[in-house]
Amino acid sequence: MAKDDRAPGMKSAYELALERMEREGIERPREDAVSDATRRAMDEVRRRGEAKLAELEILHRDRRAKLADAAAREEEEKQYLAERRRIEDERERGLAKLRRAGG
Repeated sequence: MAKDDRAPGMKSAYELALERMEREGIERPREDAVSDATRRAMDEVRRRGEAKLAELEILHRDRRAKLADAAAREEEEKQYLAERRRIEDERERGLAKLRRAGG
């Protein structure tokens, strides 16, 4: 997701992770620590993750709009959040694998 695509004040999961690392005393990864090919692969993993999350959000809103029962809406919300976490974890695992693979 490009910075211009976000609402003002919104941060990407990557930016939030970097802030969390700094709070925990972990040094930020250097931009030159990975090769251009690895950086492109990481960008692709991020793009795929963002696309999956966008698709999930659209489908969730559509399903939720069709549900009148509060219990069914709550169950839909739980499933949505679980799937969102799964996609985010998958994306982070992919990025971590690329980081470990080297620069």
